[in-house]
Amino acid sequence: MNVSYKWLSEYLNLDSITPEELAEKLSRTGIEVEDVTIPQEGLKKIVVGHALSVVDHPDSDHLHICQVDIGEEEPSQIVCGAPNIAAGQKIIVALPGSRITGNKKIKKSKMRGEVSNGMVCSLEELGYSDKVIPKKYADGIYVLPEDAVPGEEVFSYLAMDDAILDLSVTANRADALSMRGVAHEVAAVYDLEPSFKEVVLTEDSTDKVEDYMSVSVEDTTDAPIYTIRVIKDIKVKESPMWLQTKLMNAGIRPLNNIVDITNYILLEYGQPLHAFDYDQLNSKEILVRRAKENEELVTLDEEERTLSSNNIVITDGQKPVALAGVMGGLDSHITDDTVTVALEAALFEPISIRKTAKELNLRSESSSRFEKGINLATLQQASEHAAALMAELGEGTVVSGVASVDTAEVKDSVVKTTLGKINRSLGTTISAKEIEKIFRQLGFGVTISNEEVTVVVPPRRWDIHIEADLIEEVARIYGYDRLPSTLPTTESLPGGLTTKQRLVRHTRRFLEDAGLAQAISYVLTTPEKASRFMMRESDMTQLEMPMSEERSTLRMNLISGLLDDVQYNLSHNNQHAALYETGRVFYKDPTQTLPIEEEHLAGVITGSLGEKDWQGEGEEVDFYVLKGILGELMTTYGLVGEVEYQQDTNRSDMHPGRTATILLNGEEIGFIGQIHPVTEKELDINETYAFELNLDAIVQAEKEATVYRGIPKYPGMTRDVALLVDDTVTNQQIVDVILEKGGKYLKHVRLFDLYQGEHIAPGKKSMAYTLAYLNPEATLQEEEVTKAFEEVKEAIVTQLNAEIR
Repeated sequence: MNVSYKWLSEYLNLDSITPEELAEKLSRTGIEVEDVTIPQEGLKKIVVGHALSVVDHPDSDHLHICQVDIGEEEPSQIVCGAPNIAAGQKIIVALPGSRITGNKKIKKSKMRGEVSNGMVCSLEELGYSDKVIPKKYADGIYVLPEDAVPGEEVFSYLAMDDAILDLSVTANRADALSMRGVAHEVAAVYDLEPSFKEVVLTEDSTDKVEDYMSVSVEDTTDAPIYTIRVIKDIKVKESPMWLQTKLMNAGIRPLNNIVDITNYILLEYGQPLHAFDYDQLNSKEILVRRAKENEELVTLDEEERTLSSNNIVITDGQKPVALAGVMGGLDSHITDDTVTVALEAALFEPISIRKTAKELNLRSESSSRFEKGINLATLQQASEHAAALMAELGEGTVVSGVASVDTAEVKDSVVKTTLGKINRSLGTTISAKEIEKIFRQLGFGVTISNEEVTVVVPPRRWDIHIEADLIEEVARIYGYDRLPSTLPTTESLPGGLTTKQRLVRHTRRFLEDAGLAQAISYVLTTPEKASRFMMRESDMTQLEMPMSEERSTLRMNLISGLLDDVQYNLSHNNQHAALYETGRVFYKDPTQTLPIEEEHLAGVITGSLGEKDWQGEGEEVDFYVLKGILGELMTTYGLVGEVEYQQDTNRSDMHPGRTATILLNGEEIGFIGQIHPVTEKELDINETYAFELNLDAIVQAEKEATVYRGIPKYPGMTRDVALLVDDTVTNQQIVDVILEKGGKYLKHVRLFDLYQGEHIAPGKKSMAYTLAYLNPEATLQEEEVTKAFEEVKEAIVTQLNAEIR
């Protein structure tokens, strides 16, 4: 909301308050002022000129040689290319040495051999946006009023010496979307009394509105108030300068006196109005109803709109002529030929207006105000003021009476609180007298009796309903900067991490030590990515109104996001990526509204974990590298249950021969493997390995207590064994046999070699293991270790049909 300081001064005495001081005060009391601008700043030596004569340039088909009175003894010659310049006009002249917008300096020059002492300016060259320049002057220079004095600076004529306050108005303070609303706010802040000029409406008693128009509303919930006034014998013409400058400073383009008046009232009262060309309505009946499905209307922006039953429309009894609260129709808009105006002032249902504006992508100044609320107490006053101005500026006559449907009750609201509640909430000791004064400043009625504060709130502050609203008003006017700063008095509680927090932190440290970097992905993704790599069957949870298709669905896995990060790294020439992420995934439960949230851990690696340097080549990662990292991590959790890896060929986005399901006590808690080559090609990534775990399942699983032991005093022994087995035999099977037969001193089994290829029979593979033995209480005897090792070899040969190499 752009607020004119000069316009505000018409309601309040601001002589002792500068625009900057006002902006700072308003920002501290609840309505943020983002900026204060003075349009004339940066401009100089720009004056009123009087075009005495205008002749065509002899060497140009579009330039004109103008003799211009600029308040000096002799006229000044200026060459101008504007198509609308003419003798007798009062124009804007930038003198030699002047500065126009963009800090551009104007110099005396020659144009096609003719001297030009300056420049005749358009509004654009003074810094006005194309969106606010009057349509009549959009392609040429602006013409000043006839009473403009040559030689005087133009800034006061164009109200460029005004200060414009850019207010950032929140949805709950829609009362500040009008000049009168801002005036009440400033009056409350500075303890001033606003003064509004009384509007006198003169009606033609010989002519009645009933002879012109009748009004009906199909459903008064959609339009609790709908009124029409008729102004006849008007002349549509250019608005006076004062009206144009007020609209331009507010960011609205002047069009003609009738339309400009409706916009002026919108700014002053916050009440949207609409003016129909009465003769184009083709009916004396106005019916407000819901649109029919696929009904069509061409709006003022010349777009054909297909309507639905969500839209409220104004009809001439048959077809729509306006989209209620949003935009008028093209067929009934005000033109230069209009002689009779039907002036609409109404209240429409806010939610319907908001939905219509969103559905048709047609947000307007009117819809914005109807959505947030309007002051019912001034609705009829705004209509009367507009009708009076149309009669004055359009030289017309107001027909007596109003055609209306009015079912809304306009009344003050009563809200109660107590002195104790106010002071406890704010931490203050404000007296009853001061609280009463604050509410009086706000223009509210107030009585205080036995600590109880009863406040009568006028309709212009429809945002105040409950006790907390009153306390906020006291805080604003009393001054947030005057509220005491106190620390809360509570019992001190020792801080600590939950079991889940400790496990997650441990996981992060371990994976980062292993060479993986943490990644954070979006929770929202595409439906396709959300449904990949799922660990359980579930429907998708989708947003009703997503900002984009890329962020429309809650994820059901973490790997998709990590693969996006891998793709990003590869596209930026980083061929080695090792990433992990902890975060929640969301499964849909048809029996409840909210989705099920489950904490997951996922990781991906591609390329090499080590850098290529003078010490050697970086080793390419494979399934076993990632499984080794994950296996060590699972070991550090100290899980009591058994962790197993079983081959898995049923995951569509994972390699069928290089993927395993991870089981804890026979229950699936995750998977690990290579991304399917087809998926890798689709995502344009290299060979990539990934895992995903249900971290909640690990948190809830039983764990061994942490026991700290001293370093063993006695040395251990190791034995190596190489086996030739069928390629269907898994590592887990071999390890299980070794642990079963290894004896009480076997502490650790490690696979250190796997080979298939030359010198190995087809269908076979060679696997080599190191077995570590230790007796923590005595020195191991060679015979003990040898006996246990022989039993292991025998069991492997017998149970797995292996050959010792």
